[in-house]
Amino acid sequence: MIVVDAGSRDETLAVVNKFLREHSGIKLRLLSNKMRTGEAGKALGLKVAENEIIALVDSDNVLESEDWLRNMVEPFADREIAGTEPLYYTYRRQDYYITRYCALLGMNDPLCLFLGNYDRYSQLTNKWTGVPVSQEDKGNYVEVELKGGPHPTIGANGFLVRRKLLEGFFDDYLFDVDLVCMLVERGHSRFAKVKIGIVHLFSRSMGTFARKQRRRIRDYYYYRKLHLRKYPWHSLHKGALWRFILFTIFTLPLLAQAGKGYLRKPDRAWFFHPLACWITLVVYTWATATSLFVIKPEKRERWEG
Repeated sequence: MIVVDAGSRDETLAVVNKFLREHSGIKLRLLSNKMRTGEAGKALGLKVAENEIIALVDSDNVLESEDWLRNMVEPFADREIAGTEPLYYTYRRQDYYITRYCALLGMNDPLCLFLGNYDRYSQLTNKWTGVPVSQEDKGNYVEVELKGGPHPTIGANGFLVRRKLLEGFFDDYLFDVDLVCMLVERGHSRFAKVKIGIVHLFSRSMGTFARKQRRRIRDYYYYRKLHLRKYPWHSLHKGALWRFILFTIFTLPLLAQAGKGYLRKPDRAWFFHPLACWITLVVYTWATATSLFVIKPEKRERWEG
């Protein structure tokens, strides 16, 4: 087990040290990520990883059950499976309303609802992605074959992958949603969506949600300029982007979507949807406009959540 710490100011180090004292028989390495970003932390951890299967679990993830890993590695019995990922975001009534909203929607960025490139089951669409993919139900998981062009943004929040397939993939950064793009380019096109969930504690407040959206878009522009990004966002359907803009401006279509979701799974968290879209539109528009003049990543100092 490898834990990569990015200067956390909570109880992370105390928890890790307590675990080491109480479970001396378990091999655990604690690494310091001076670059502070999750992308740098994953690259750092993978450089020292030794086992056949790598599980990428973020600091805001909670495993759904004690047999989570056992279920996630089952598809690897098929030697052609390159990676596995949970089919769901686990919905829990006790979580904050934005985390519940994201679990119900099946994504953390509402723009992806319109683009269709989400990768978890959505209560709103009754699908786990809006991108056409070849898939076959295998009982405990859905086998997916990805080909060229845009595909679901698989790779984050509980992604497992064969370590040997990552050799030569990265240097100081590993961008999770770009990982599958590179695997497919190398001919590793088969993945499994396992029929279990993972908790993603995305946000406690609208302020944190806005900051995370800002970090997402600013980091994308910055690392794209450095030619470090691979996912083909530019090739996604432009009409879907305009649909997102128009739906957001007029708002009523978003309320209709929220109402539809509420009828399928009653929870007032659905009605964060219009606000989530407005925050995303404003933040992304501002970041896109300012990127014409200055491009820099989001600062990590004092970053929380």
